[in-house]
Amino acid sequence: MTIHPVSVAHEFAAAFNSRNPDAVDAVYEPGGLFVPEPGQTLTATARRQANQRFLDLGLPIEVTPRHVYEHDGIALLIVDWTIGDVHGTATDVARRGADGRWRYVIDNPFGTA
Repeated sequence: MTIHPVSVAHEFAAAFNSRNPDAVDAVYEPGGLFVPEPGQTLTATARRQANQRFLDLGLPIEVTPRHVYEHDGIALLIVDWTIGDVHGTATDVARRGADGRWRYVIDNPFGTA
């Protein structure tokens, strides 16, 4: 069974909407990078804390993948998203793991800013 790279965006949304920080963090590679605002990059515990601030809004996220480009187990995703009145267009990089799941290497929710 082949999993399409767009699955990572939908998996992130499902994890986010479950309000489960462990599920959100599992969508990233262990060393995955999160960009909570332009010019700031976070990994590990800091990444988890930054995502928690978005979860604390208490609102669901809606994602609409716009473009997905994949080559040799690496994918670039352009994804429009909305959390209440907050919205953006993410520019994300994901990698297919040995288990076939796609995980974020770079999650840049304001990637077009």
